[in-house]
This record gives sequence, C-alpha cells and structure tokens, in this order.
Amino acid sequence: QLQLVESGGGSVQPGGSLRLSCAASGFTLDSYYIGWFRQAPGKERQGVSCISESGGRINYADSVKGRFTISRDNAKNTVYLQMNSLKPEDTAIYYCAAGDFRLCMLWSGTDYWGQGTQVTVSS
Repeated sequence: QLQLVESGGGSVQPGGSLRLSCAASGFTLDSYYIGWFRQAPGKERQGVSCISESGGRINYADSVKGRFTISRDNAKNTVYLQMNSLKPEDTAIYYCAAGDFRLCMLWSGTDYWGQGTQVTVSS
C-alpha cells in the first residue's frame, strides 16, 4: 500500500517549535518533489513549503519564510518541516504530498497525500 504518514503535530505556545515528519511506505520519496500544505478551519488549503528530489530547490510561502525549514533524508525516506517561532495563525492541519516539479511552481502536480497532523498554537 502506497501512503504518506505525517507525525510530530501537537499543541504549543506562541513562539514555540515543532518538527513535522512525512514518512513514505510502499514507495521511495527520492524521485518525488515533496510539499507541505496546511488547512485551517474555514479556510482553503495553502501551500507552505516544497522541496525537490535532491533538495536543491526549495520554496516557502511568504507567511512562513524565515521561520520554517524544510529538509529531506532520502536514506530514511522522510521529509521534515521544522517550524520555529510559531504563531496562532499557524494553527491548522498540516499535510504532506508527493508529486512532480509543479509542486514548487503552482502547488499542484500531486500524486500522493498523507492524512494530516494537527498543529495548534495557543497560549
């Protein structure tokens, strides 16, 4: 079974940090672009960050630049999203997706999605 599984979500106070993981099973991530998306209640899904197969191309949404860092460890078949200086507006369900180069251009071109992990930032 081909699937992506996110982990690492939770509740944190403003200014805190979390690291999300996106692990693949049934296929290898090293031939895919990986994107992180988020969806807050009542809002549309938003692209957060993406990374190319080798890690040589990385994009971030303006709202997270300087605070979030995406990385990948192809040997572990896992992609990470380090989130620092978290704000209440970062509260959302975070999803990872595997796809092609369009992920880093149009936040599209996805083939696989994970089930999501909840991130809540509140005092």
